[in-house]
Amino acid sequence: MLDAADGLIEYLGTSPSPFHACETSARMLEDAGFVRLLETDAWPSESGRYYLVRGGTLAAWSTEHADGATTPFRIVGAHTDSPNFRIKPQPDHRSIGYAQLGVEPYGGIILNSWLDRDLGLSGRVTVRENGSVAAKLLRVDEPLLRISRLAIHLDRSAAEGEVFNKQFQIAPHWALGDAPSFREFLGDRLGVAGADVLAWDVMTHDIQPAGRTGLNGEFVAGARMDNLATSYAGTRALIRAVEDGPADSTVQVLVLFDHEEIGSMTERGAFSVLLPTVLERIVSGLGGGRDDYHRALAGTVIASGDMAHATHPNYADRHEPDHRIALNGGPVLKVNTNGRYATDSVGAGSFALACEQAGVPMQSFVMRSDLPCGSTVGPMTSALTGATTVDFGAPTLSMHSVRELVGSDDQQMYADALTAFLAPA
Repeated sequence: MLDAADGLIEYLGTSPSPFHACETSARMLEDAGFVRLLETDAWPSESGRYYLVRGGTLAAWSTEHADGATTPFRIVGAHTDSPNFRIKPQPDHRSIGYAQLGVEPYGGIILNSWLDRDLGLSGRVTVRENGSVAAKLLRVDEPLLRISRLAIHLDRSAAEGEVFNKQFQIAPHWALGDAPSFREFLGDRLGVAGADVLAWDVMTHDIQPAGRTGLNGEFVAGARMDNLATSYAGTRALIRAVEDGPADSTVQVLVLFDHEEIGSMTERGAFSVLLPTVLERIVSGLGGGRDDYHRALAGTVIASGDMAHATHPNYADRHEPDHRIALNGGPVLKVNTNGRYATDSVGAGSFALACEQAGVPMQSFVMRSDLPCGSTVGPMTSALTGATTVDFGAPTLSMHSVRELVGSDDQQMYADALTAFLAPA
């Protein structure tokens, strides 16, 4: 298996959208013997390694180390989506001879980081196929789109900070003169008639590849670190944890949710019934009923993984002074007394033991008391299952920028800590 930092770079390169991230993780899992299941099918009662995909969400699990229907779960949760621009249903637009596309910001995007970047397109497209709806993945790694910044000579105030109208000032241009409709473009790329393109979940992505940076390669820069770094580390950890095996009987689970950046309240988000349904069906496959399911949850621990703010060298005053977070300083425990993170002392203890077992240092993060705190899938999964939950992450700079920065050494420590969490000694 590749070094974790190089593996992350490769993972990012094959995962421009949540749909592609799920397929990348699926390939890794299948190479390790996991079998894909459909939600509409009856699931096997034999112990084994399984996974399912619902759109941009993936759930995977192993019952090889289970001992009956009340076996508790060890669950790692993360998310596959990142801030970007999504293409509108009727995107074709023209302005003084430029062909443009209508886009809508998705999630907490840092708008100016996307300006003057070469942007490709990726996502899922539904087409008419033999009278039915079929879904196809789209990936165009060409410099198709660009959102050009206004020259400073035409707006001197831009030097002091830029404010954008999201309707009128962020439309990307992709041609001069005549251009096909976006629907026709999709049909051409997918090998179908434009009239057979029914709808799309298509988004922009920066086409510059991720890579190591810094004097000694101590950083990794790239798009979608939040939160594909955890999606990759979690996939890698599940595979290794199943091979290593826990000291006590455990059902090991990985769930990579879509739509975290927009609140998770969708059919495949963390606030849906997807995870509880999967867990209950696992218990059923082990021969248990509803009471067994609740008994299994009573002993379950969830690790909700999302990236953590590293202390910024140019803005150190924006961080809690007694909780400095360093790149390449190890995994980060995330705590918020108002429940924005799900961590309590029991969950924190579980993660501390995992880091100790893995032989990696652990850092602790809290927001400054006078600044609002973001959230994760942790509080939702904790509330829906009643399971002890801990929020954690890997240190990151430039979170939600088009390109984010992480530590090269952190990636192996992150994966090792997750492996230890899924397979406690």
